[in-house]
Amino acid sequence: MATFARILLASAIGAGLAVPASAQIAVRAETLHTSAGVPITDGVLLIDASGKIERVGPASQVRIPESYKTLQAKVATPGLIDAHSVVGLAGALNQPHDQMQLESSAPIQPELRAIDAYNARETLVEWLRTHGVTTIHTGHGPGAVISGQTMIVKTRGDEIDDAVIVPEAMIAATLGADSLASGGKVPGTRAKSIAILRAELIKAQDYTAKQSGPEDKRPARELRLEALGRVIRGEVPLLVTANRTTDILAALRVAQEFKIRLVLDGAAESYLLTDRLKAANVPVILHPTMARAVGDAENMSMETASVLRKAGVPFALQAGYEGYVPKTRLVLFEAAVAAARGLSFDQALASITADAARILGIDKRVGTLEAGKDGDVALFDGDPFEYTSHVTGVIIDGRLVSDTAQ
Repeated sequence: MATFARILLASAIGAGLAVPASAQIAVRAETLHTSAGVPITDGVLLIDASGKIERVGPASQVRIPESYKTLQAKVATPGLIDAHSVVGLAGALNQPHDQMQLESSAPIQPELRAIDAYNARETLVEWLRTHGVTTIHTGHGPGAVISGQTMIVKTRGDEIDDAVIVPEAMIAATLGADSLASGGKVPGTRAKSIAILRAELIKAQDYTAKQSGPEDKRPARELRLEALGRVIRGEVPLLVTANRTTDILAALRVAQEFKIRLVLDGAAESYLLTDRLKAANVPVILHPTMARAVGDAENMSMETASVLRKAGVPFALQAGYEGYVPKTRLVLFEAAVAAARGLSFDQALASITADAARILGIDKRVGTLEAGKDGDVALFDGDPFEYTSHVTGVIIDGRLVSDTAQ
């Protein structure tokens, strides 16, 4: 069946020719995982010419119109979502000219926009796309108290305008050893990191209050405080990379003090604080399941995803940030290992589809295969979590963007 599926896919798109952008596409899979209910056996999904999902259901109930291009697969899932990455700012070459994820000239720089540094033509974007990843939450990475902004993009297009969904998704911050400076620079301790973060948020509170006052008394524009003002007003969350319990608790205190939205990133020791996280209603973008257990993440566990799930703490998995080539992992593999460490198949798939979309606030568009949502689909020739299976096709916004088995 796997070989047959590849042959059908190849015949549908021709030798090296993509299905036309305006084509209406049908996907027929032996198993269709919608992430919105039970898997559909012999499922059919129709995508209209606008790139939106038209109908989803068993083949016995959903007729494929003759005008539709039909792609077949053993398994189909929603396009995968990487809940936190630096791809597009960090490149595959690992050289200064393609490492734009961290500006080290100052400890707090929320004004740095991810859209100004994202390279849609980066090789790593293509690599993720061919492995079924259709949406990424990317931007400035860990390594500074506030490193800059993040954004959400589709893994298609040659320019940022072709790819972007949310140009400013979150403000990225780091607590713990990775936020500390060396050589006597600030901050040198955990307490100092928190102090300068709180001080900046206080300035943003004051700036925001004055901006809503009489026009002749409003302060001059300040990009840094404008960016943090969105956090103060609750328009975007503060994404805090924190792995040790000390730093996670500090992040919770800051969020409570300033009444801001908080999303935890990394959270290696979050399994020790599940009651606190659930009570605070704080979602977690968990470290990659196979991340290296070093530094502040030395106490990480491959079972943390299942612990959070059982405790009712919302979470998603991520490819994360790596300080070495190729700067990214693959969420498909991270979810597969999580499925072997306590999560069910559906729970692991949700952590890189539906649950990731909810945490990122894009669940009205992506994350599940339902009528009206974006036509983002990953096709496989076997169990997606089996290492010997391949991604045989990827559809983004109703366009077949990859047909090479990976």
